[in-house]
Amino acid sequence: MNPELRERVLAVYADVDAAVAAARPRCDASGRCCRFTEYGHTLFLSQFEADILLESAPPFAKPVTRDGCPFQVNNLCTARDERPIGCRIYFCDKEFQEQQGPITERAVAELKRLADEFGTGWKYAPLHVFLNESSRPQDGDGSNADAPAPSRMSLPVL
Repeated sequence: MNPELRERVLAVYADVDAAVAAARPRCDASGRCCRFTEYGHTLFLSQFEADILLESAPPFAKPVTRDGCPFQVNNLCTARDERPIGCRIYFCDKEFQEQQGPITERAVAELKRLADEFGTGWKYAPLHVFLNESSRPQDGDGSNADAPAPSRMSLPVL
C-alpha cells in the first residue's frame, strides 16, 4: 500500500476511535461481536482495511467462513491494533447503536473518497472474502492453537 494512503486510512481510524471514545459505549468483552453468524451480523471492510489488517495480524486457518473472526481467541482480539472500522464501531451497548450508523457512513465515505483520490478502485466485501484471497501463510494445523495469547480486549464487529 502506498505509504501516504496508509497514513490517510490510519487517520480515518483515529477519527473513528475519537468519535467512539466521545460516545463512551460499554463493552462487555463477551466476544459476541466476532461470532458473526451466531449473532446475525457480517463484518464488511474495504481493501484498504484488509491490507492493513493483513500486514501484521496473526496467522489464521483457511478456509475462513463467514461464521466468525479467526483473530478472536478466548473472546479477545489478537489483531486489535490492525482491526478494521467495523470492529472499532460495533458495540452491543444498546445506548450506542443509533450512533454506529452515522460514524460508519462518514468513515466509509472517506475511504471511498481516498479510493477516488488515489485511483485504487473500490472493493468492499465480508472479512472472510479478503482472508481467503490472501496469500498470507496459514496456521500449520488449521487451528489457531499457536496464536499469541491475546493481550487486547475485543471490540465488537459490524
